[in-house]
Amino acid sequence: MASTLQKFIHSLDLRALPRVLQIQSGIYCQDSVYEMFGKEFSLSTEEVIKVIGFKINKLTASICENNEVSQFSDKVELPLNFPGLYKVVADKTPYISIEEIARKVPIGPTRFGHPSFYSAKDIKLANFTIKRDEQIIFNSVEEVHGMMAVKCVVVRNNQSHSFTLPLSQEGEFYECEDDQIYTLKEIAEWKIPRCRNRIVKLSNTLHMWDSSNPLPENFDGCLILMPVYEVQAVMKFRKDIVHILSDLDVEVKDVTDYYDISSFLQPLSLEDLFERTSKEFPMVAEIMEGPSGNQKPYNLLSTGKEIVIYKKYQAARVLASEMRSDSSKRHYLIPMSYKGKFKRRPREFPTAYDLQIARSQKEHLHVVATKAFTSPHKELFSVSVGDQFLVQQCQTSEVLYEGRKKLIDVLACEQILSDSYKTVLLPMYMEGGFVEVIHDKKQYHLSEICKEFHLPFNVKVSVRDLSMEKDVLAAAPGLQFEEEITDSYLLISSASSPVESWEIPVCRLNMLVHLLSKDVQTVVSPMTRTTVEEVSEEEYYMLRRYENLTLHPPPRPPKKPT
Repeated sequence: MASTLQKFIHSLDLRALPRVLQIQSGIYCQDSVYEMFGKEFSLSTEEVIKVIGFKINKLTASICENNEVSQFSDKVELPLNFPGLYKVVADKTPYISIEEIARKVPIGPTRFGHPSFYSAKDIKLANFTIKRDEQIIFNSVEEVHGMMAVKCVVVRNNQSHSFTLPLSQEGEFYECEDDQIYTLKEIAEWKIPRCRNRIVKLSNTLHMWDSSNPLPENFDGCLILMPVYEVQAVMKFRKDIVHILSDLDVEVKDVTDYYDISSFLQPLSLEDLFERTSKEFPMVAEIMEGPSGNQKPYNLLSTGKEIVIYKKYQAARVLASEMRSDSSKRHYLIPMSYKGKFKRRPREFPTAYDLQIARSQKEHLHVVATKAFTSPHKELFSVSVGDQFLVQQCQTSEVLYEGRKKLIDVLACEQILSDSYKTVLLPMYMEGGFVEVIHDKKQYHLSEICKEFHLPFNVKVSVRDLSMEKDVLAAAPGLQFEEEITDSYLLISSASSPVESWEIPVCRLNMLVHLLSKDVQTVVSPMTRTTVEEVSEEEYYMLRRYENLTLHPPPRPPKKPT
């Protein structure tokens, strides 16, 4: 049965990909040529294409009144980077089964991928009863005892109760209210269910209104968002990927069950390659769609080029940011193989608690106060701007509070006087300001810093890495090493001239290849080039977000006694 491309994509489950479609009809002449994203291709009647993926390309929006499109509203197109922060309005239309939720709602490993629902009736499980209207957090879709199910959590009295719900579980399930705020891109990727629109409320604008803004001036109401998808497809006699917008006026028919899907090239993402076993490497592949970017090795990965993929592995990187006061700071992932050297730069500490975290056994932390603090207790020290301290240790101290003695956490320090030292106690809750005094003139390699000091740590490049054509770190006024992370990489080289190899990130490089049945000339990879990867603002926050999910947050600083 034929349907419009848009209707087909809206009803398609990502897990059912790839699908083979036959073009039935369109508003264009037979053998017409479509131009999409700068590439021309023909969509002839009865031609077949293999759909390998799709994602939201843009959103059409209408002003919403009483959960319906306003009769005075025109549809406007909003790019995914359209400024503003938005709150999601809970969908009032129920889902009739867990299977429908799993099929239509994105559920994944990030904090965005944990949607919450409630049931209109009690659900009795083997050893647990979910109460009606109780919030159920959906964490992942997995196979449990040979049956697909959703792993869920219910929180009662600050205690989490985990259980699974089979996809076959029927009922009446509604979205819970969501008090978080999101960018439009985050909503498009995680908060628009399949086959449904999404109502959002503008929470905060990021820029001043101007005439190019498609929304009315001072608009602060609700919008109904309708996704327009970009469809990735393979054509029979092409070696590249074509991109088609789902609102293109063509009719299609799903002929997957009647077609030999192996007759098409099989595009593989870097994630697909990484899932292969280590025994399958090395392998030769041809690039079907290369990444954008001018820096090496991305400028070498053009469409049609053949590469050798030697192995997959996890590698350590240090996430670093430029030390700038303006908003244009750049972010980098630095490999442990970086051959440059660094000199220390002073760190800044907003509280006494931060001094306690930063102190080390290697040396006494020497700081100067940049903000005055008057202690409410005579037993503790009052700080003046310019006071200098050597940080010693954390301990408890007895103070008099409302006529009663009380124990509080304090930081023992030695105040540096002109010709002596004085032991003083600073309350751990003290909100002051301190800057580090550096006595260490040594130059450090990256691995030495990670081994000897706590991150975050401030540095400046003192000797650049001469093995790199251009060391981007050397130009930075200062760098803050924020945290050490572990990420997934593939080691590749050019198949035609394998004189050097490169590490490419699996999760941040959009690239599609197909494997060739060619023998690898040498299974030993050539010399690996060191590359410092610059990451965008969005990638930086995603890295921090994912990494911090695996870390326990530090304890909060003690509160000031009230």
